[in-house]
Amino acid sequence: MREGHDLFNPALPEDRSIDDQNALAVAALEDDQMAVALPAEAGLGSASASAVPRGPLDGAPEASAEDVEVLDGDAATAVLRVSQLGKEYKLYDTPRARLKSLLTGRSYHRSHWALQNVSFELHRGQCMGVIGDNGAGKSSLLKLMAGTLQPTTGSVSRIGRVTAILELGAGFHPDFSGRDNLYFGGSLIGIGTADMARLESSIIEFSELGDAIDRPVKTYSSGMAVRLAFALVTAIEPDVLIVDEALAVGDQHFQKKCVERIDAFREHGCTILFCSHSLYHVRLICDVALWLDGGRVQAFGPTDIVLASYDAHVRRQDAVAARQIASIQAVEPVTASTLAIQTIDTGKRAELVALEVADLGSGEVPMLTSADLKITLYARAPSSERPCFGIMIEQAHGVGITSVATHADGAAAEQVEPGIWRAIVTFPELSLHTGDYVVSAYLFDSSGMVVYDEWKRHLTFAWIYPRSTPGLVRLPHEWS
Repeated sequence: MREGHDLFNPALPEDRSIDDQNALAVAALEDDQMAVALPAEAGLGSASASAVPRGPLDGAPEASAEDVEVLDGDAATAVLRVSQLGKEYKLYDTPRARLKSLLTGRSYHRSHWALQNVSFELHRGQCMGVIGDNGAGKSSLLKLMAGTLQPTTGSVSRIGRVTAILELGAGFHPDFSGRDNLYFGGSLIGIGTADMARLESSIIEFSELGDAIDRPVKTYSSGMAVRLAFALVTAIEPDVLIVDEALAVGDQHFQKKCVERIDAFREHGCTILFCSHSLYHVRLICDVALWLDGGRVQAFGPTDIVLASYDAHVRRQDAVAARQIASIQAVEPVTASTLAIQTIDTGKRAELVALEVADLGSGEVPMLTSADLKITLYARAPSSERPCFGIMIEQAHGVGITSVATHADGAAAEQVEPGIWRAIVTFPELSLHTGDYVVSAYLFDSSGMVVYDEWKRHLTFAWIYPRSTPGLVRLPHEWS
């Protein structure tokens, strides 16, 4: 099932898109677009003070001083303003073609526009989600906002300090210790030695590296490097925060800390650009959304409206793919043996351990024999943290019907024994029409922000509505 189907789909790392591949090709092939990568491109993030204008990089003639600038706080009402932004990559078939172009002045390249005619404004405290398929231009847009790429057309104006969380940890020197890399990386993103000395202890505390901070970074696991990098680039609260799939980094505990810090920035009035495949998180934290398709703006506006349009787009894609599949594999039914609460400790901070639907019959697709749909969920989580549960019901081979969650409905899970939590949801007088349905389950942290675990399409059941009528669901109604 694709991400557009699922309200609770967690963040997934995006495959390296054609935008990123072209960015590498341009750096090697184009003399008129050669540029030295700024710190965020190295992976640590970028930060700029409002007193330092962002002009064009040397050798990038398409971007003028007026194209990319940092405005004074009183000079504009919008914290971030993008006007007719475009990014072109010139692709040569061979190095010889590039050389011929240099010598003759003639064009021997193919143009790939990663972005075209993108315009929007964001004000202080707004959070914008950037969504779209792989290769739509999302990462290119964020890099243009951060200043690590320069636009071919259009302009970007921003107010205040900009921090970008892009490829975390990629810019650390492997032979330096974690502590030395704080000063090295900090100098790249505008944090001086004196400021770093003041921030050092809080950064190390947030990263939870302990004594490992004095070991060479080459001895770190990827998760340890990510923790240190995130702690560094978010040590100073920015005016504009650019986030590219940051909720997919680290373990569950660290993801929760990342979400809490980003949410705190938002509450303090930070303007956020949030790129994610997790439509659940986009819906939860973003005021507006931008849907990119093929480098162009497909929709921009209130989050719910844009996500509804994008979801319809994904469903159309799924329908086309389904018609190309000769046979559809049936979802393997859940047997009684899978309902027992698991006792194996997997090392996760929290996880689902059982899902049970009351009054199910037997058979490959068990029949619901009760008029009520009663679903019981069990999870393992620390006694100190009350987790949140979510349920999604879909047609077996169709569309999503409904999604509910404890944190959205003001309900609370019950701790039935130390470390084991339970939540029960009942749909009285089930109003679904006759058909086969699939239940998915989700586990969140206590705030409902971090997705700890998911059981997609976990259980299939059949249901026969007493009266045969067309449609998907019988809604409450009255005649007059």
